[in-house]
Amino acid sequence: MNRGDKPMDNLTHLIWTEQYSVHASDTDYRSQGKLSFVLDMMQRAADSAVGGSGVSLEQMLEAGIGWMLITLELEFKRMPRPNDLLTIHTWSKGTKGALWQRDYRIFDSSQIEIVTARSVWALVDIAKRKILRPSALPVKVEHYTGDSVGSMPQKVTIPPDLSLVEAYRYQVRYSGLDSNSHLNNARYGELCTDTLSQKEWEQLELASFRISYLQEAIFGDEMVILRTPITDQGMFVRGQSGETVFFEACLKFVL
Repeated sequence: MNRGDKPMDNLTHLIWTEQYSVHASDTDYRSQGKLSFVLDMMQRAADSAVGGSGVSLEQMLEAGIGWMLITLELEFKRMPRPNDLLTIHTWSKGTKGALWQRDYRIFDSSQIEIVTARSVWALVDIAKRKILRPSALPVKVEHYTGDSVGSMPQKVTIPPDLSLVEAYRYQVRYSGLDSNSHLNNARYGELCTDTLSQKEWEQLELASFRISYLQEAIFGDEMVILRTPITDQGMFVRGQSGETVFFEACLKFVL
């Protein structure tokens, strides 16, 4: 449903809106937007939305606090294409205990909705790696309840009957780090999509992506990236090192 079909209210100023043009570097060899590009765009919009409420990313870093993404679920009606002019809407939907909920809708230049997303975040003490209560944020964030993409996304659980096999190994390097000194959440999209061969991608189109971030990865960390076969339940991916599981994800494809 397009936002134009929804009743408007006097709180729509709480919806942050940005526009992004899709460039060649944002797309894959099939001229479809990369998953990592969409994740990057959402992350930038969320940072801007918090900045618009009165606290910038720089101020948060000075205060020693940052955001950590816990769980995210994306649904694609179609993937972005080169030269698309996209409009992203995002809003803070509220808090539940120490967790923050944020929703997204992404529209093309014809105001057709092409992506929706739900996410759960936590505010953290960067030095102590400790989750903080929402009141630790130095400004009050107003929440918007006039729209909802859906309920809080559920943690990814890999079905025990699906076998995981090693796809490749990855080590966190400089290019993957963000200002919180851990592997940026958008890079995990690349870790997941890179488990598929070019031959597989010739036959596939991404329909949804869900990921749970279980342990932050820092410079030098090595992980084995494992995947399941593609099933009706989706393809599941896990990044782990020994007993430490960094993330688990599920990619579903258009059948």
